[in-house]
Amino acid sequence: MKCDDVSRELIAYLDRRANSADRAVVEEHLKDCAACRSRAEDFRKLWSLLDEVPAHEPSFGFDARLRQRIASEPRPRWFAWLVPRPRLAFTMALLVALSVWMSRSPQNRPTNFANAPSEEEQFQMIDHLGVLENFDLLSKSDVLSELPARTPQEKAPPDDEAQPKGDGG
Repeated sequence: MKCDDVSRELIAYLDRRANSADRAVVEEHLKDCAACRSRAEDFRKLWSLLDEVPAHEPSFGFDARLRQRIASEPRPRWFAWLVPRPRLAFTMALLVALSVWMSRSPQNRPTNFANAPSEEEQFQMIDHLGVLENFDLLSKSDVLSELPARTPQEKAPPDDEAQPKGDGG
């Protein structure tokens, strides 16, 4: 048996509450293990010291006084849960006021249609929607970040390649 298992059974063994099979296993382990044997001795010493401490009995009227104090406590009424608590009432009033304020605040804001796009501008946006979708797709693509960066010299074509040659053909 392992020390962890014995430590769980040690109190029952020392109190003589363990059955005979468990007692035999614990006794065999205690013969072999000095640490567990020392722990069992420490428990025995502790219990012998606790046996020497005098036990204080409560006074004769203690039980009667305790029952009297319990009886004198006010009993909650059956409808006590209906009576609002001050904090709860304040919180509910605050929530109602906040709800009313939030529901009325959008109506007080002036609407500004001066910056809204005209019908022609809206039609042009819809007309170029495919280009905007492709731009959005390319701007979020990771493939572009893998391309090598071009230097400013590579971006500008040389003068002789920029002008078409007049071969006529």
